[in-house]
Amino acid sequence: MEKITLILKDLSKSSVDDSESLRNGLDIVNLEIKVVNQLALECGSRNKSYLLINCRKILKQLENSTKEISRALNRIPLARLDDLRIINKITRLCKDMAEAEYSPSVMEITVLEMIESGLQERNVDRCYANDLFVLIAERVGVPDENLAMKKELEELKAEVQESKLGISMAESRRMEQIVELLEMADVMTSYEEKAKRYENERDSLGTQTLQALQSFCCPITMDVMVDPVEISSGRTFERSAIERWFADGHKDCPSTSIQLDSLVLQPNRTLRQTIEEWKYRNKMITIVSIKPKLQSNDEHEVLQSLCELQDLCRERELHCEWVTFEGYIPILTGLLSAKNREVRTQALAILCILVKDSHDNKERIAKEDDALKSIVRSLARQIKESKLALELLLQLSRSSVVRDVIGTIQGCIFLVVNMLNSDDAQASRDSRELLDNLSFLDNNVIEMAKANFFKPLLHLLSSGPDEVRFLMAKTLSEIDLTDHHKLSLVKDGGALGPLLQLFSHEDLGMKTVAVKALQNLSSLPQNGLQMIKEGAVGPLFEILYCHSLSSPSLREQVAVVIMHLAKSTNSPAADDEKISLLESVCWSSLGSEIRAKLRQLPAVQVLVQLCEVNNQMVRVRASAVKLFYCLTIDGDDISFQDHVGQRCIDTLLKIIKSPTDEEEAAAAMGIISNLPKDLQITQWLLDSGALDIIIFAFITGRNRNALNKEHGIEDAVRALCRFTVSTNKEWQKKVAETGVILELTKLLVSGTPLTKQYAAVSLKQFSESSTAMSQPLKKTRAFICCFAASETGCQVHRGICTVESSFCILEADAVEPLVRMLEEGHFGAAEASLDALLTLIDNERLQNGCKVLDQVNAIPPIIKLLSSTSTKLQEKALGALERIFRLPEMKQRYATLAQMPIVDITQRGSSGMKSMAAKVLAQLNVLGEQSSYF
Repeated sequence: MEKITLILKDLSKSSVDDSESLRNGLDIVNLEIKVVNQLALECGSRNKSYLLINCRKILKQLENSTKEISRALNRIPLARLDDLRIINKITRLCKDMAEAEYSPSVMEITVLEMIESGLQERNVDRCYANDLFVLIAERVGVPDENLAMKKELEELKAEVQESKLGISMAESRRMEQIVELLEMADVMTSYEEKAKRYENERDSLGTQTLQALQSFCCPITMDVMVDPVEISSGRTFERSAIERWFADGHKDCPSTSIQLDSLVLQPNRTLRQTIEEWKYRNKMITIVSIKPKLQSNDEHEVLQSLCELQDLCRERELHCEWVTFEGYIPILTGLLSAKNREVRTQALAILCILVKDSHDNKERIAKEDDALKSIVRSLARQIKESKLALELLLQLSRSSVVRDVIGTIQGCIFLVVNMLNSDDAQASRDSRELLDNLSFLDNNVIEMAKANFFKPLLHLLSSGPDEVRFLMAKTLSEIDLTDHHKLSLVKDGGALGPLLQLFSHEDLGMKTVAVKALQNLSSLPQNGLQMIKEGAVGPLFEILYCHSLSSPSLREQVAVVIMHLAKSTNSPAADDEKISLLESVCWSSLGSEIRAKLRQLPAVQVLVQLCEVNNQMVRVRASAVKLFYCLTIDGDDISFQDHVGQRCIDTLLKIIKSPTDEEEAAAAMGIISNLPKDLQITQWLLDSGALDIIIFAFITGRNRNALNKEHGIEDAVRALCRFTVSTNKEWQKKVAETGVILELTKLLVSGTPLTKQYAAVSLKQFSESSTAMSQPLKKTRAFICCFAASETGCQVHRGICTVESSFCILEADAVEPLVRMLEEGHFGAAEASLDALLTLIDNERLQNGCKVLDQVNAIPPIIKLLSSTSTKLQEKALGALERIFRLPEMKQRYATLAQMPIVDITQRGSSGMKSMAAKVLAQLNVLGEQSSYF
């Protein structure tokens, strides 16, 4: 419409002559535009479902108007127009409109096909009507709720009534039939209305079933037909039977033997409807007739009737509805108390069918006296019956009303929990799902825990609201637990973490129930050890310290838990358990304060003595070493220099060299790496063979698989740094002779970020000595030069370099891994690698070193460090670039890349960095030499 309007405006401005064909064309265009506008207006006010049902008709009207407009535009005398642009527009528009075709969407077609099928078959049931109505509601955007859908159908009915005057009788009847079809859906009819309709229909049928007419039976199979089709001879057969007849090569009629002129099959809808009506009547009478038989004293008759009723219920959903209307549910629930197991089993099976997808039937069963109790009793019987009872309870639990009642039945949750471990996989799955459904109620979760099913309780303890977490912790503190379940709750169930989280809650009551729960669990020694490992001791001491005066009862409970933990560490050496507890405290949230306090006491002196004990007290020594390591993490040098001697170092190195406890060996390595960088301690380490032990036990990997401790490798590489300082070249030579430089290069690739950092520090210290250690090139006499190739030296150091003799990082192939570390995101590792690389451009090595850095593409990563969030890295990178850009070729190649990050530093950096950045910008000719930044 917009395009047509624009064209009409263009025509009104053009100089086209007024002619009869032009006027006629424009009149038709205006008329059709009015038709389209009227159609749009009507559609805008119509019910959406009405529009969907009539979408084909509406689209056809729109298509006809489009083609009429196209024909009208073709009548315009284009030859008289002098504007080629307008001519092209009209020609293109006429072509598009003439070829336009409008059709419903795939989903709309599905809806229309379902409607047509429902109208033709005439035997659709409530389920079909429900599915159709849901599909329509989804397409027109109506919520899938009874109230909204009922309102939509009422509006559709009103729309159909209003439109009767403007449509034919056939079309009007069709719309009424569609409404009748949709009215079959549950949304439009109350239970009472449907029950009344059923009763009226039932009472009109009589009490005797009718025999099938001969015409109902297929002449080939002699069975009542399901899909009757007529062939060209006029005879009717079951579709599958006549298709097999033709497939076998027959061309004649099976009944008359007349040769057929066509093998086309035509559905005999009239006969099919008649058969369906006969079946409908007989099934209803049959369902009514079974009811008194179920109340018979003859068990055989009852069983036979139950089997027949079960088959009817499985056959069609409508039959389930009739069974409900006929009042079978009270009878069936009553049969659950029968003595005969088969009777109970059959009754359960039928009830399972009746409650499927029917919330009303679920509630009806729950309202029957003792029905739920009878179902629960069946859980404890033989497997077939118990499985059906479980399935029925699972179906019932999907109703929120019934679900709230099921858990209150005595023994129900206990029996369902027992079925979790059933050999029958389906029963196990059903019981788990049923327990999940019942876990919506906190009381049910508590009952599950009492039955030793803790998963829902642990979930709520971990992620529930505070009041629920309190209730779950209280339950854990009160229920009687076997040792097996205590162990599983802590080891496998994950109860410990959530309980420890409650220690940090501001509410004292929450802390109290958490402590009580731990008291219940910690009485098992294995749990006590696990609690120590997971850091429970520190928080317990914090509570003891903070609440000892305000809550004496809480203090006593905490003391009991700590006593349990102490007993769990029981061993021949009393000191061992004390140390274990102290070690746990040191790693608590107040660990730094506790470690500082221990260092003020003579703890270090005592621990050093315990570290030196003989092998008969291995557990004591191991605990002492681990605690000693805790104290060295953030201690000052003075705390250890007076107590650590040659004997202590010898013991620590023996532990590393011949470990019996991997954690102890790693802790010993940690102590050595944290020892003060004192010359005397370093000499003691060398005298004790520390260098070989550190390198061969951890770094070169001889025992790495046995130890398998990343922290141990980190500490070993860190400890190595004390031996690689450039101020002591003799130490450096000893280290280099072990071949460790190449191992450090490997760690630049495979190590943890901290391992890479410490490896880069050692390589940097080695590289600082490379110039001095590089051997000068031999001078050759002039006449020999003509006949022998000249000896080439190191690219940077210009002498003869090797890894062992001059510690050259170029010869060790360490440069490229160092460059990659610049971009790995760890500030410490990036800084250490940058320091190592900068040793290549110190002083007179600038020209050669920059060439090497350029060759390995190191300068762009250095420039990227200008944008780092680490101020220290920014400063170092800026200083490096100041040196690099002294060379014109480097400045020319990388100035553009570096300019913007450096400008950003001049705007955001510290005053010192701004000054340095301005100098670099001056080097790049961006700022003048007299800039105020200098």
